[in-house]
Order: sequence, then structure tokens, then C-alpha cells
Amino acid sequence: QVQLVESGGGLVQAGGSLRLSCTASVSTFSLRTMAWYRQAPGKQRELVAAVTSGGSTRYADSVKGRFTISRDNAKRTWYLQMNSLKPEETAVYYCNAETYKAYWGQGTQVTVSS
Repeated sequence: QVQLVESGGGLVQAGGSLRLSCTASVSTFSLRTMAWYRQAPGKQRELVAAVTSGGSTRYADSVKGRFTISRDNAKRTWYLQMNSLKPEETAVYYCNAETYKAYWGQGTQVTVSS
């Protein structure tokens, strides 16, 4: 069983930045992928960014050039640096980890005011 604990959400003005953190209860070397998803009210959960155990990254088209996913294996933590935030990116952000199954964090609210 993998437990994930998120932190870093909050309220920010449009154009501002936030960094989300997700810490796993196991070594990140045991995780196949580590990712961030978000879910806005009335919308489906969507992938924001992901990083594989090999270091490959992928991003939603809407965040490319503004968001960066990174990891610190020593701290069992991965991050989502979000810059130039937009009001439409207000959502609950969830971290995700996959081994042979998927694990989810509890979610952290990100609110971007206009």
C-alpha cells in the first residue's frame, strides 16, 4: 500500500505561482510513474503532468511552458511548479502514483482569482 500526502495548494492571483508537493510512503524508485491531475467543478479529472521512473515527462498541452514536474528521490517527493496561473485552472489537484495499481493523494485546492 502506498500513501501519498500533498501540500502546497492555496489562493493565488492570476499570473501568480504555486508549488505543490506530494510525498510518498515508499521510495519513489518503486513507483512506475508519478503524476499530478486536477478536477474542476463539474469537469472530469484530467492529467496535468507526469514523470516516469526513467525521468521522462509529459504535460497537458494547456500547461506546457508554464508548469514543471520534478522529483526528489531522497525525499520521496515530487513537485508541480505552476507559473502564470489562470483562473480557469482553479481545481482540486491530486497527486498520483502507479506501481501495478494506482494510488491517489487526498487532493489540495488551488484557487486562482482574477
